[in-house]
Amino acid sequence: MIRVIAETYRASFSGLSRETWLLSLVILINRCGYMAVPFMSMYVTQNLHRSITDAGLLITLFGIGAVAGNTASGYLTDKLGFRNVQIGTALLSGLFFNLFAQVERFEMLCCIIIILGFIVEAFRPANLTAITTYAKPQTLTRSFSLNRLAVNIGWGLGSAIGGILAAINYHLLFRVEGSVYLLVALLILVLLPASKPAVKAPGADVTAATSQSPWRDPFAIRFFILNTIYTTCFILLFRLVPVFWKEHLHIAENKIGLLLGLNGLIIALFEMVLIQRIESRPAQIYIKAGIVATAAGFALLLLPGVPGLLLATVMVCVITLGEMMCSSFLNVAFMSRSNAQNRGKYAAAYTMCWSIGNIIGPLGGAILAEHFGYRVLWLVLVVLCLFSAWAFGRLFDWRAAQVGQ
Repeated sequence: MIRVIAETYRASFSGLSRETWLLSLVILINRCGYMAVPFMSMYVTQNLHRSITDAGLLITLFGIGAVAGNTASGYLTDKLGFRNVQIGTALLSGLFFNLFAQVERFEMLCCIIIILGFIVEAFRPANLTAITTYAKPQTLTRSFSLNRLAVNIGWGLGSAIGGILAAINYHLLFRVEGSVYLLVALLILVLLPASKPAVKAPGADVTAATSQSPWRDPFAIRFFILNTIYTTCFILLFRLVPVFWKEHLHIAENKIGLLLGLNGLIIALFEMVLIQRIESRPAQIYIKAGIVATAAGFALLLLPGVPGLLLATVMVCVITLGEMMCSSFLNVAFMSRSNAQNRGKYAAAYTMCWSIGNIIGPLGGAILAEHFGYRVLWLVLVVLCLFSAWAFGRLFDWRAAQVGQ
C-alpha cells in the first residue's frame, strides 16, 4: 500500500519542466513574503491607533490598486515580456514596502498603499503567463497545480512568520517583506530564462489566436463574468466566514487559524495527486463539480444543531475539495484561448477576477449579513455558485457548438 501511494505521488510530480519547478520555487518564496497585507488592518488599528473604518479604507485602496495593476500588467507583459515584468514589480515592491515601514502619516500611507497594490498584484499576470509558457503542453494542468501548491505553502509559512514579526514590531514586518521581494527579483534574474518558444496549450481553439484581446473574445468575456461570481463567493471563506465561526459558532481564534490552515494542508497533500489522475478528462466536468461543491460547503452553514467545530471542519474540507477540482482547470480553460502575442492580456483578465472579488465580496457580504443576517448571505452564496456552475456548463456547450460549425 505504501509503495502504491509513493508511486502515485512520484507520477504526480514527474514530467514537469525544469523551468516550471524553478518558477514554483520563486513563487513559494514570493508568497512567503506576502505577509504584511493580512496584518495591515491590525497595523492601522493597533500601531497607528486609527479606527476600523480607516483600516477598511486602506485595504480597499490596496484592492483598487490591485485591479489597476492587473490591467496594466497584461499589456506590459505582452510588450516587455513576463520575465522583465516579474523582476520589475518584485524590485519595486521591495522598495515600496521598505518605504511603507518609514511612514506613519495616514494620508501618505493611503497614497503608498495604492501604489503597493498596483505593483504587488501586477506580478501575478506575468507569473501566470510564465507558467503557461514554461509548461509542457501535456502537463499544463499539473503545472498550474504545482504553482498553486507553492502559493499555498508560501502563504502558510508567510502568515506564520508574519504573525511572529508583527508581535515583535510591525515596521520589522514590512522591512522583511520588502527584503523577500528583492530576493525574488534576484532569483528570477539568475534562475529563469528570458524566453522559451511558445507552445500551443492542449485544447486551444484554432480561432482563439485571432483574438488580440480577451475583451473582444465572446467566450473570454462570459468566462470572466462567471469566474468573478465564483471567486467572489469563494473568497468569503477567508474574509467573513471566520467572523461567523467566532460570533455564532463560538470557535476560538486559535482553532479558526487551524481551520483556515487546513485548506492549504489539504491542497498541499492531495491536489497534485488528484490532478494527475483527472487532468486528461474534460475540464468542464470538474469546473462544474468544483463550484457545486463550493455551494454545498456554504449550504452546510444553514444546518441547525451541528456542533460548531465539526460543522466548520466539514465545510472547509468540502470547499477545499471543490477548489482543487476546479481551480487549475479554470486556469487552463481560460489561458488556452491565448497565444504568444496576447497571453499577458488573458493572464491579466484572469487574475482580475480575484482582485474584483476581493473588493466586492467582503463589502457586499458584510452588507447582506448586517442588514439581513448570515442565513440570507449563505443562501445568496449557494444560489450564486449553483448559477455559476450551470452557466459554465452552458458556456462550454456554446463553445463546442462554435468550434463544430
